[in-house]
Amino acid sequence: MEIKKEVLDELIRGYEKPEDLIGETGLLKQLTKALIERAMSAELTHHLGYEKHDPGGYNSGNSRNGTSSKTVKGEFGEVVVETPRDRNGSFEPQILPKHQTRFDGFDDKILSMYARGMTTREIQGHLQEMYGVEVSPTLISDVTDAVLDEVKAWQNRPLEPIYGIVFLDALYVKMRQEGRVENRAVYVAIGVDLEGRKEVLGLWSSANEGAKFWLGVLTELKNRGVRDVLIVCIDGLKGFPQAIESVFPEARIQLCIVHLVRASLNYVSWKERKAVAADLKAIYRAPTEAQALLELNEFAARWGHKYQAIGRLWKENWDQ
Repeated sequence: MEIKKEVLDELIRGYEKPEDLIGETGLLKQLTKALIERAMSAELTHHLGYEKHDPGGYNSGNSRNGTSSKTVKGEFGEVVVETPRDRNGSFEPQILPKHQTRFDGFDDKILSMYARGMTTREIQGHLQEMYGVEVSPTLISDVTDAVLDEVKAWQNRPLEPIYGIVFLDALYVKMRQEGRVENRAVYVAIGVDLEGRKEVLGLWSSANEGAKFWLGVLTELKNRGVRDVLIVCIDGLKGFPQAIESVFPEARIQLCIVHLVRASLNYVSWKERKAVAADLKAIYRAPTEAQALLELNEFAARWGHKYQAIGRLWKENWDQ
């Protein structure tokens, strides 16, 4: 709903400095407080079934019973709001539920900073500096701990018995580990089920990527209900195919074309990369294997005198 220009003009009349609008006692906080309290008052009216000064409402068996003060934290800082009460104690506000002292989105900011490797003290200082909100280390720990059960439940959820395709790869991200930030490998398994739906099967972290760790990941997927995978798409990590075959012996292994092209271009000078990449495209976009082999031979004839290693790399991995 668009706020009318006349209403905005009336609200900001007499405000001259930015502090008058967004300061500690500025218009934004006042407006936030007024809107929250008005919304909760309207909720209570709906709950009771009659307006505040309706004399017929007193026979309904329930009535208003004053207010209670509560300090609420949010992006606007802190504001004290008056929560209306009913005599029977059955009123449950929706915009600001009982016992809630932070608006939705505030916890998300704590989790976002925590995920980026910030310590509890750093998060506390950042929230104080940016939003003027003093948050205790215990609260930050409570927020981050609250998602652990959900993460564990997601990581251990049952999976489909058969997946058409599973993509396995690792990416490196900065993480806080034992008090210091370091690059760590995050193992990612993405599955495509028989209905064509794609889902992340799991995420695992380790100091570096290795076939032995992948073996543990594959074993976990099997223990979570995966009986078979038709095609597993991977990079050229040594020992990776053998790890897959030991857990899913019927799966067909397909090397990722992107990884193969990237490995091929490592041999090529910057000036010739576009031309070599275009000729490689003719190989993996060929309609049949026979045509692809002809394109590979033509590539070797054109570039073999400079980049023999590329032709050898493709031939060594041709079956996969």
